[in-house]
Amino acid sequence: MPLEMEAAKKEIVDFCHSKSKSKSKFYFNDFTKLFPDAKAREVKKILTALVNEGVMIFWSSGSTTMYGLAGEGKQTAGEGEG
Repeated sequence: MPLEMEAAKKEIVDFCHSKSKSKSKFYFNDFTKLFPDAKAREVKKILTALVNEGVMIFWSSGSTTMYGLAGEGKQTAGEGEG
């Protein structure tokens, strides 16, 4: 069953806020666990939409890409420096 885009976006943002005391960056698999009946591609489309809207950001360590809420996390002060 396809995910409803707006409801899924809200669930992802709520999940990130609920974990914000302990984590600011999340692996893709953290989000697939929220939607166990959905295909990974559907979850990826929702995360991409949130990134395109500026709600979430990609963060890369060089070997791993993670997702986080825009404007939150330890490295927020360094974002935008170039």
